[in-house]
Amino acid sequence: MTGTLAGALDARDIPPYPERLKTDVQGTIEAPEGVLKITKIHCHYHIQVPRGKRDQAERVLPVFEKKCPVAQTLKGCVEFIHDWTIDEYD
Repeated sequence: MTGTLAGALDARDIPPYPERLKTDVQGTIEAPEGVLKITKIHCHYHIQVPRGKRDQAERVLPVFEKKCPVAQTLKGCVEFIHDWTIDEYD
């Protein structure tokens, strides 16, 4: 997912690398029917954007999942939770 997000940011002249985009991912494993399975994946993105680009980054974040092959493959099987922290730099 980070690759898809990085591409979306880069397309808006927000450089995701080096060290401008980091992700913390946590999965929830449950056994709803007696078999262990991953039921949720929580992704927290730490994004550094050039000053003045915050609005563009905030518009990308709620919609990038629609173009993410991983999210689209697991859609309906695993709940995804996305949130982020955005810091601006000069």
